[in-house]
Amino acid sequence: MGDKPPGFLGSQSWIGCFEASLCLAHFGGPTGRLCHVPRGTGLQGELERLYSHFSEGGGPIMVGGDADARAKALLGVCLEPDKEAYVLVLDPHCWGAPANAGELQAAGWVSWQKVTTAFDSNSFYNLCLTSPHSEKQPSLWD
Repeated sequence: MGDKPPGFLGSQSWIGCFEASLCLAHFGGPTGRLCHVPRGTGLQGELERLYSHFSEGGGPIMVGGDADARAKALLGVCLEPDKEAYVLVLDPHCWGAPANAGELQAAGWVSWQKVTTAFDSNSFYNLCLTSPHSEKQPSLWD
């Protein structure tokens, strides 16, 4: 795509959410909208946005951080008034074809996690919210 030096091609280097959103746009995948959260504790303030994203038919949310370098994908949000909030987290390193959802859970590939413990309070996070194509393609920064 031209955004990396020539030695990147064929390397073992990772890409982040920003590069993933560029790939989605370049290869005609779903729209990827970026959201930067300066600290993990700031995700508490983004829960309504994430809930709306999924309620309105949005796809998985790719998550990457700095101090917390463990990539994650969010598949859902559980919000209840005056209760702990949870996110449904998928380890994007998951591979194979599980027989059912229980098999994914038993292997630890997917789980509901408390928002307060799923994210490092000292790490920033970039989120790439995926949505199906629309007539008007929003920019990455909308």
